[in-house]
Amino acid sequence: MKSLKFAFLLSALVLFISCSKDDDSFARVSVNGTQLTASPSDFTVGDTSDFNGDVDASFTGNGGTTIRMFSWNNNLSTADYNADVTLAVEGSFRIIVEDADGMPVLDRTIQGGSEPDSISGVTESGASGIWTVTIEVKNFNGDGSFSLSEGN
Repeated sequence: MKSLKFAFLLSALVLFISCSKDDDSFARVSVNGTQLTASPSDFTVGDTSDFNGDVDASFTGNGGTTIRMFSWNNNLSTADYNADVTLAVEGSFRIIVEDADGMPVLDRTIQGGSEPDSISGVTESGASGIWTVTIEVKNFNGDGSFSLSEGN
């Protein structure tokens, strides 16, 4: 009986040690060098712009899911966008951009394991001012980047 208890305890210990923190899932989004850590936002979205000018962002994950939002000052009625990912089959990246009136001008998703693994273009036309950007990464296992700049 003692050997059975010992074997059980040894098995439990091995299982506990093998499930280290390195295997924990996570997803991170950084914009212009600032890691967005709160959910859904570090900022008071819509009151003032969190970012002016070009937005350069990156994201990475190990199977994690997160939603991050920020405000961006766009003095024009459109924006140029570009996103590129390297991710596992089950993950996805989504970018949603709303104009100063809260109307969606962009809603695009890149699904892992399918082509294309990048998107680019010009948003629909919207009201200039403080735009809201929402980034969703789901079951994200990989990395990527996106950018926004004022359109024409």
